[in-house]
Amino acid sequence: MKSDSPPNSHKTFHVKSFGCQMNVYDGERMAEMLGAEGYVPAADGSDADLVVLNTCHIREKAAEKVYSDIGRLKRADGSTPTIAVAGCVAQAEGAEIARRAPSVDVVVGPQAYHRLPDLIARAERGEKAVDLDMPIESKFGALPKRSGNQRPTAFLTVQEGCDKFCTYCVVPYTRGAEISRPFADLIAEARALVEGGVREITLLGQNVNAWDGEDDKGRTIGLDGLIRALAKEDGLERIRYTTSHPNDMTDGLIAAHGEVEKLMPFLHLPVQAGSDRILAAMNRSHSVDSYLKIIERVRAARPDIAISGDFIVGFPGESDADFEATLDIVRATNYAMAYSFKYSRRPGTPAATMDDQVDEAVMNDRLQRLQALLNVQQQAFNEATVGRTTRLLLERKGKLDGQLIGKSPWLQSVHVIAPGLAIGDMVDVRITSAGPNSLGAEALVEAAV
Repeated sequence: MKSDSPPNSHKTFHVKSFGCQMNVYDGERMAEMLGAEGYVPAADGSDADLVVLNTCHIREKAAEKVYSDIGRLKRADGSTPTIAVAGCVAQAEGAEIARRAPSVDVVVGPQAYHRLPDLIARAERGEKAVDLDMPIESKFGALPKRSGNQRPTAFLTVQEGCDKFCTYCVVPYTRGAEISRPFADLIAEARALVEGGVREITLLGQNVNAWDGEDDKGRTIGLDGLIRALAKEDGLERIRYTTSHPNDMTDGLIAAHGEVEKLMPFLHLPVQAGSDRILAAMNRSHSVDSYLKIIERVRAARPDIAISGDFIVGFPGESDADFEATLDIVRATNYAMAYSFKYSRRPGTPAATMDDQVDEAVMNDRLQRLQALLNVQQQAFNEATVGRTTRLLLERKGKLDGQLIGKSPWLQSVHVIAPGLAIGDMVDVRITSAGPNSLGAEALVEAAV
């Protein structure tokens, strides 16, 4: 007798995502697709029938790390699971992955992963399934509707691709041109997440503040309009967004930080360098002065806002004076947290062929000096919150009995002993201690909601 079970109901899968938050979102959507096809998550990723490596191409040697991960999937008996390589390395390396790693069955780029089930079916028929298309139509319409999230926080991609063409960056080549998802689709997806228990949504995009669209009344709006619309959704308590470009920080978005209560006081706004000469070589299209004026305006709108950023040291041609200018902009901005990296030469980008590539030892020294300054600022920001009363959204269990970990409005991890409370609760706390990467707190009430 024919079974009524889905065709893949006894098969297991594991999605391993690397890199940015957009990759995390993509990985979650791929998992949802596979679940809709009857696959079930593997208890142990190494034992899965299907493994999806959702890759990131931002850092140097990313492709080599993928091949190492593929090699580790080989089991003791010599067998391998069905292997799919997805994401930006897949887009950049293309069919070379299938040629170099015969155990790979599927190669799919970040704009074509909605076709993953069909590609897996082709692989099961013995084909090498490769799809690196960047279709004009949005992949999002082909993805299953969002359902229960099982967590109180979720990512929501609102914008993809990049038209900025920074000279060091591969994103325009692996993710394609900037596109904004339709307003109605985003409201519907956010509503489904909230109905599934989500209380905080982070809006994602390569240049998230470049999002634009038409609202339900046909009016053209930007990201601030989308945020204001989402803030009206009952049950959604918090809104965040990342990553932003200085050129897209509109007056409306800056104002929203002071006017929308649900928009958290946190802004990730990468500057990358503190030298106008290096910024021009990077094709960043903003200056040190214009960046600092944006920061000043944002702080005027929301005085308690936490500012985060990104930095690259050792960009081709960076002199000692250029690097000192980067330290100067860090001092002027006073970051709550920041990410910093050595310049990584990416094949196919203009910067990869520039003269005056900086020596590795020089880059290492500059990175250590920059990170030392950023760490001092982060510690000082954390210490300044000691004694403050704030609200946490509890997200996961801590290591101690009764301990839960939540995020403050300023995106700090906060540990609190909270018997009787559960993941997803919001609780009022008083910050009692500060470390370099997290805070300690005491609960003031059993639950804030």
